[in-house]
Amino acid sequence: MAEPAVLLTKEPAPQAVPASDLPMKVYEVPLNTGPDSSSGLVTAGFRTAKYLLPEWHQSNSDLYHEAFVSCEEAERGRAEAKELARHAAATAQRAQQHSTATLGRRLQDIHFWKTELQKEIEDLDGETGLLAAQKLRLERALDATKVPYAIATDNLQCRERRQPPDLVSDEVERELLKEAELIRNIQELLKRTLIQAGNQMRLNRDHKEVCEMDWSDKVESYNIDDKCGRYSNQSTNIQFHPSSVKFEESASTPETWAKFSHDNIYRAEQEKRASISLRALIDNILHDVSEDLRMQCAAVNEAFAKHCEELDDTKHKLEYHLKKILKEIGDQEANIAALKQAIKDKEAPMKVAQTRLYDRSFRPNVELCRDEAQFRLISETEELTESIESLKKKLLESEQFLRNLEDTRMKLEKEIAVKTNSIFIDRQKCMAHRTRYPVVLKLAGYQ
Repeated sequence: MAEPAVLLTKEPAPQAVPASDLPMKVYEVPLNTGPDSSSGLVTAGFRTAKYLLPEWHQSNSDLYHEAFVSCEEAERGRAEAKELARHAAATAQRAQQHSTATLGRRLQDIHFWKTELQKEIEDLDGETGLLAAQKLRLERALDATKVPYAIATDNLQCRERRQPPDLVSDEVERELLKEAELIRNIQELLKRTLIQAGNQMRLNRDHKEVCEMDWSDKVESYNIDDKCGRYSNQSTNIQFHPSSVKFEESASTPETWAKFSHDNIYRAEQEKRASISLRALIDNILHDVSEDLRMQCAAVNEAFAKHCEELDDTKHKLEYHLKKILKEIGDQEANIAALKQAIKDKEAPMKVAQTRLYDRSFRPNVELCRDEAQFRLISETEELTESIESLKKKLLESEQFLRNLEDTRMKLEKEIAVKTNSIFIDRQKCMAHRTRYPVVLKLAGYQ
């Protein structure tokens, strides 16, 4: 508001009328009742058109007195009016200055809350952006878990194609099942955290919108009060608004006005702290998830490597025994051939002995004697028969041994084929597939 041209420091002295003596009071006398009366007997009871000299003087004196009193009263009223106008102007000026100062303090209050709201809006906006980045990490981490889960399930399905007796529930299968279960639990955790992050972002935006509306009202109110504070008596855009001199029923009090913004900022701060805590929780979850997955992956790989070593060792032992079996089969076949040859070699001595006995059975009469030669030939025949039977028995045993060796050879070859298939599945299929396992940065949602 514009300041007056002259600054009043004290009230001016009131204007006074100079003192003067009042005219002497003239007392009235009976009219037309003296010896000087011009009325005669003819005009008795009637007034003539002329006044008496005393009446004339009295009339003038009354007019003088009345004029003096009127002037005195008018001058006193004019002095009072001037003083009242001066006092009213000073009062109006003080009231306007006080109103301007009050508007200034109000502008400071509005500016304070406007600044606080603006800071809270910027903080909430930045926090929502950071939470959105964490939410993106969660989405990336959730997508990254699809590859490990596909690898684990593929490994389990591949290992179902192992042949007995290698189709066992071994340590590798237990670790793979543990890995698949871990990934499913992690996926559920990440999905729940994603929902929580989405809800928190919505709450952040809702409270940011509330603060923005409050801030917008504060800006509009600040502009209005700033405009009002710039009004002065010399302003050209001021006019009468009698209907505005009232309090609106819906108007707030300074306490409720400040409490409204304070509550908005307090709730926004609560949501900001909740968002910060959620971001820290997401950081911990992603760190723990990536570590757990890599540790389980290492455990599965270690189990695969150990099992493959066991398979290699078993296969080598089987191949060693197969080599021995093959050698033994060759030796046994040679032994069988030797036994057959030995049996065949006994045929000629047997023929000789039996022919000799046959021919001696034709000796005549007393010559058919049980002599020593006869006993020796019979003994020879029995010895040869016993030898041939022993050789045949041994031949049967050797042939059975050969058949057993052949069965063992087939079993060993089959087992070696089974082990080769198991090694191929575990090493060439499963372990080769596991090389595509995501890195820690991808599991943590950074890629």
